[in-house]
Amino acid sequence: MSKTIAIFGYGPGLGVGTGRRFGREGFRVAVIGRDPGKARRHADELTAESIEAAAFPADVTDAAQVTGVIEKIEATFGPIDVAMHGAAGDIATRTPSTLEVDVQALDIPIALKLHSPILVTRALAPGMVERGDGALLFSSGSSERHPLPYLANFGVVLAAQRGYLRQLAVELQGTGVYVGLLNIGALIDGSKAAQLVDEHPELVPDGVEIMRIGSDELGDHYWRLYTERDEAELDVGFPA
Repeated sequence: MSKTIAIFGYGPGLGVGTGRRFGREGFRVAVIGRDPGKARRHADELTAESIEAAAFPADVTDAAQVTGVIEKIEATFGPIDVAMHGAAGDIATRTPSTLEVDVQALDIPIALKLHSPILVTRALAPGMVERGDGALLFSSGSSERHPLPYLANFGVVLAAQRGYLRQLAVELQGTGVYVGLLNIGALIDGSKAAQLVDEHPELVPDGVEIMRIGSDELGDHYWRLYTERDEAELDVGFPA
């Protein structure tokens, strides 16, 4: 029987690469995005590649919508075997200095990278534990592993996300449910962030060089995490 991957915050970079990789392995792909039109287009792109996919529009930072969209996916495809949370903030919403970070500056990063992963986990983990199998995959960026003050507010929240996921991985050991975090230290080709930096290079401070990485390569990394399950974290795209 085919398995299902639900990609929360499906975008033109990370979502596309992950959807294609798992889809090629026979997974049905649930495309979850806030914009209904974009979600349908992404699902249609996968369908054109002979991958079974469907769009499920939802705001992944809204608790009721997360619960509701999971119910719709499971009514359509059956139980969710793998969840990948790839929702990310806009570089334009960054706080360019740690000294400028205030409580309000953390609102968007917290909603996207901490609260939303917790919502998804609480909605899916109990069923996965009961079945004795499942995977919860997440994404992070460079500003937690390598402090970058021009991304200060996101760095603070990504550290909190990592702490939550490390604890979660330990607690779920022996249940059959895997927790994996992909730390991405590069701009993803085709992503909204890469497009924004190309259009507004002033967003990146002088002297800071950012590597580029392809979405298909990231899909391969997620497949490796899912299938091998020998480590809870994987760093990709960071300078040597």
